[in-house]
Order: sequence, then C-alpha cells, then structure tokens
Amino acid sequence: MTETSSPQIRSGTTESYSVQFDRLDDEPLSVTVADAVATFTGLDVTELDPLHYAIDADALERLFEPRAEGLRSDGTVSFAYNECLVTVSAGGEINVEPLDN
Repeated sequence: MTETSSPQIRSGTTESYSVQFDRLDDEPLSVTVADAVATFTGLDVTELDPLHYAIDADALERLFEPRAEGLRSDGTVSFAYNECLVTVSAGGEINVEPLDN
C-alpha cells in the first residue's frame, strides 16, 4: 500500500483518504482496504468489523487480480464498510470517505 493522501480535513470533519495499492504485490487487496479504513477512522484494524460483513472479499480480490491478458484497466466498485464509503478502482486507488447517513 502506498499512501497517496493524508486524511483531508475541512470544517472540522475528515473528507476523504486515498491510498494506492499495487495489484502485483503479495499483500491481499482486502488487507489494504481494511488498513485504509483503519487509518481513515483512527481505529486499530482489529477494532473494525470483518470485511466479509460488507463485501465478498474473495470476489473483490478476483475482480482486480491480474489476468492472462493483463491488468484490468477500468472499473470501480464501491461499498459501505464501518460507516465509510470505500471505492476501489482498477487503476489501483482505494478511496475512503464518510458514509452519508
């Protein structure tokens, strides 16, 4: 995981947090997502709900894994996780922002 932004603070609330994940790295995407949400929320990753409560982590991994014809070049998936909206893009970016209630 490569941090691409620190949490952006505006009007006393945190707006969003983005990290870049390496789709060819050995660290699973699901771990990178959990780490990003933990960083954004200021919680320890062990305090978060299990990711599989929000999304099928295996399907998320398969969606963005390298394929025989190369890496997926476009597409995103968004889901709610620990009161955050998480968006994962095929370009390798994970964006975390507050979930609007």
